[in-house]
Amino acid sequence: RLRALNRLQVILQHLKMSKQTDSTTEVLLEKKGGAGIITLNRPKALNALNLSMIQQIYPQIKTWEQDPETFLIIIKGTGGKAFCAGGDIRAITEAGKVGDKLTQDFFIGEYRLNNAIGTCKKPYVALIDGITMGGGVGVSVHGHFRVATEKTVFAMPETAIGLFPDVGGGYFLPRLSGKIGYYLALTGCRLKGRDVLKVGIATHFVESEKLPALEKDLIALKSPSKEKIADLLNSYHMKCTIDQEKEFVLDEHMEKINSLFSANSMEEIVKKLKQDGSPFAMKQLETINKMSPTSLKLTLRQLREGASMSLQEVLQMEYRLSQACMKGHDFYEGVRAVLIDKDQSPKWKPAALEEVSDEFVDNCFKPLGKDDLKL
Repeated sequence: RLRALNRLQVILQHLKMSKQTDSTTEVLLEKKGGAGIITLNRPKALNALNLSMIQQIYPQIKTWEQDPETFLIIIKGTGGKAFCAGGDIRAITEAGKVGDKLTQDFFIGEYRLNNAIGTCKKPYVALIDGITMGGGVGVSVHGHFRVATEKTVFAMPETAIGLFPDVGGGYFLPRLSGKIGYYLALTGCRLKGRDVLKVGIATHFVESEKLPALEKDLIALKSPSKEKIADLLNSYHMKCTIDQEKEFVLDEHMEKINSLFSANSMEEIVKKLKQDGSPFAMKQLETINKMSPTSLKLTLRQLREGASMSLQEVLQMEYRLSQACMKGHDFYEGVRAVLIDKDQSPKWKPAALEEVSDEFVDNCFKPLGKDDLKL
């Protein structure tokens, strides 16, 4: 009887341990050769980032950065569907409803991680195979190398959920050629495969099934410099012929995108789209009309200001905006409509662009004093 009880205790102890290790295996951090490897490991959640993952990755990057035996950092996702589909929006929504500190802690942690990647002294290689959106863009786009595949799907879809393209979107989007970054930010347009390279989000394009071999070769590099890593990535890139002949999906629309999205206000962009009247313009108008008017106004200003800021200044500005969104209405309503009830019909407040005052927008950008993001 006693032995049975003991055995039960051992089993329970094991279960308890496996439960604990489960939460820590949401992200795998390992050293192979001279490479530090970060594996996002929540395949069922499309590797969405939660706070505990962020809190494990950040110090590890800082440690590897200082370690003379670590020559490069690789980040990838598991499950074959996604690199990382974003941040754990549901958890943030739940927290926001009850006034939990997670609505601050998550964004502080995430933006500090984005900055650590943007300033990392060691070459940082993101294998963005599969869905790469929102927070997934934040942990890849600021690094030195981003390797897309035929499975990559990129988007910054935040205006559809009452948010804005954060994680440094205000830095990298306005720096893409022409006004394409503004277009991607406001419409949430999705780019696939080689188009992610052509727009400048990815630096290289490699066949998905070649990634394990590429990773092996990266790990095998002897004391790799940034140049050696670039050479290796280039050699894989040159050998990849998938969709080589295909034109950039937005090629024929670039002139329109550059003129229509160069307006100084959202109202003006809408007016230009209406005046243009082409099927392309009408389709964009239809998309923009579904987005949160507040988000659209915040986003346009975020990108216009971010165009001349450093990454650190952008992340500070975005933290202010994130806290304004947490206090507002549209974020919770957007998450409800898109992710929870999935009825796809959010009731935005205010419901029209004209009702979002400049004064309101100005307030969202105001410094938070001692609560500002410290990087």
